[in-house]
Amino acid sequence: MEHPALEQLMALARPRAEGVEVYYLRSHSRPVQFENNRLKSLSSKSVEGVALRVIHNGRLGFAASTDLTRLEDLVNAALETASVGDPAEIEFAAAHQWDDTRPPVELPTTEALVEIGKGLIEQVHTYNPDILVDVSFNPSSGEVQILTDKGAQAHYQRQSFSASLGGNWVRGEDFLQIYSYEVTDGHPPHYNHLVEEVLQKYRWAEQTTTITSGNLPVLFTPRAVASVLAGLFESMLSGQAVVQKATPLADKVGQRVFDAQWTVMEDPTVGVSARQFDDECTPTQTQTLIDQGVVQGFYWDRTWAHRAGRTSTGNGYRSGLSRPGAELLNICIAPGRVPYAELVAQIKDGVIVDQVLGAGQSNQLAGEFSVNLDLGYRVVNGEIVGRVKNTMVAGSILEAPIAAMSQEREWVGGSVWSPAVLFAALGVATRN
Repeated sequence: MEHPALEQLMALARPRAEGVEVYYLRSHSRPVQFENNRLKSLSSKSVEGVALRVIHNGRLGFAASTDLTRLEDLVNAALETASVGDPAEIEFAAAHQWDDTRPPVELPTTEALVEIGKGLIEQVHTYNPDILVDVSFNPSSGEVQILTDKGAQAHYQRQSFSASLGGNWVRGEDFLQIYSYEVTDGHPPHYNHLVEEVLQKYRWAEQTTTITSGNLPVLFTPRAVASVLAGLFESMLSGQAVVQKATPLADKVGQRVFDAQWTVMEDPTVGVSARQFDDECTPTQTQTLIDQGVVQGFYWDRTWAHRAGRTSTGNGYRSGLSRPGAELLNICIAPGRVPYAELVAQIKDGVIVDQVLGAGQSNQLAGEFSVNLDLGYRVVNGEIVGRVKNTMVAGSILEAPIAAMSQEREWVGGSVWSPAVLFAALGVATRN
């Protein structure tokens, strides 16, 4: 059912503006957090508000508010910002109706999550009672409604559930933090898988080893691909970067720029984030951005598409009640043909990268990365022999040759669907 604030805002703004777009957001979550083996917090968070874009005297105005009782003030604010806003280069979405909702899922109660959290902590402590365990759950629901003066109407409603399990094992001056997480469409995650994954990583990390600096084979797990490499693709393939002449790919469409094993797509029909339309009421579309190393094109929101003389690909998204900007909904990297276990087995002397510290020192628009390992392992003759510390890995996705990719893929955070990637050689630097 359409929220009454949308029609009220439209009625107030339409007589005073050449174009009107109303965006309504409602979200609710009930996070549960355990820290250092103890229940830390139970809370409930709700957000409801509207964002208004207007075209007034040929310029774009914007205002947002969580106070739905002062809608006239919101319209006045949007019109006032138009006086100093950018020239209106876009038109708001034309007449179309979208209803993108999924059947409701019964999310677990807070009481049930507390008991599940206690059980996960006990399972980790069965392996090692010295680990300080952290657990967090976040069951949430959200709704978006969009209305334009041209007759576009859109409704989006979803539920999601995220669960993370991790721990800190303090051994003298050594702090070993390991974690795993899963995001679902509201259904329960695989709790046993979370536990087993965390414990397996602790077993591999029980021994600390060293490695010699140099150019070595490096295997990125799907989590490492998501945290280090996916953002490089998103930066380099943005239409905004093309217009600003900030990406080296701007004039490379149709050329093989990457290793031939890279095929990168956006498929808005799959995953937790799947959507039929973006936050500008533009239909989303499946698009191949890189096909076997060949650049196929870029992704666009309405603003940057207009500046380039292109058409939006349905990639205008908002953070909360902000203005929309060009973003990828999800990043889907095509799998390889080699089982993950075989990728590890073929490494004679190299490194597995799983967790990295922060965002590293990546030059994203150039496709370069340089990251310190938070959790990485040394592999000798196909066997993991221990954890490596004080180690950095650097390279370029434009130049680094790929030995193979895994045939298995993993969803990371609900936004990246990726195989593991084995690079034939990357720069590895260590401080022993």
